[in-house]
Amino acid sequence: MAPAKLLLVDDDETIRLTLSIILRKHGFHVIVAATVTEALKHISSEVFDVLLSDLHMPGAGDGLTVVSAMRHANPKAVTILLSSFPQMDAAAQAILLQTDEILVKPMDVIMLVDAIKLRLAAGPSRTRIVESVATILERCADSTINDWYRLVEKEETLMAVPMSFQLRSGHLVQVFQDLVLRLRSSKILGTKELLSAAATEHGTARRRQGYTAAMMVEESRILQVSIFHTLQKNLANIDFSVVLIGVMTIADEIDSQLSQAMKSYLAESIVDALPA
Repeated sequence: MAPAKLLLVDDDETIRLTLSIILRKHGFHVIVAATVTEALKHISSEVFDVLLSDLHMPGAGDGLTVVSAMRHANPKAVTILLSSFPQMDAAAQAILLQTDEILVKPMDVIMLVDAIKLRLAAGPSRTRIVESVATILERCADSTINDWYRLVEKEETLMAVPMSFQLRSGHLVQVFQDLVLRLRSSKILGTKELLSAAATEHGTARRRQGYTAAMMVEESRILQVSIFHTLQKNLANIDFSVVLIGVMTIADEIDSQLSQAMKSYLAESIVDALPA
């Protein structure tokens, strides 16, 4: 039987050298990578049985980025993270759903080898569905809108303007479609977006419905909160390699739509102020 092929990822040269020697002595075919970028190149071009990566990597990306990439390219591979922190916070649960096991450094080398072999014999602990931020928002649009509405109902200033659920939330269907489209586009963050006719119409409608500018800003803030709550509830499925850029894109797009809505809102205010 061919030796198990293991990708060792760590920015510490001493650890890479020491562990690679030990693992080879115990029968593993070891490939080493010093950076996330180097690891991703190996993952995209080779097939591995095991990933052993430091969780905390310098520069762009970290161990979770490597794990996400391995899950995509080698779904049958066992993924193990090494962490220097014995006490992990609530995020550990999300991390454990990304990887098969977390081992704390420093660790006895024999225990490490045994842990790798045991996990390799057991295979990946779960088949996890990895989704992009866009896919999660698309799938959860209705529930997120309902969550948003429940939060809006708690704001007395917003509820001072009586309105049906449809009138208050109807614009959000298009907002979510725009968000998903933006997330799936290849545009660089900060790129000037095309004008949204729906956002312009929303600003005009809110002015006619009796909203103040502050109320529009508050609704937009609550929308971002609701979206981030949705992402938090789906941590087990999020592709961590793109989650940061996804969150930044969401904030940018919602702010862009608010800006466009405010322009039409103010334009409508000027019209209202003109003499009859």
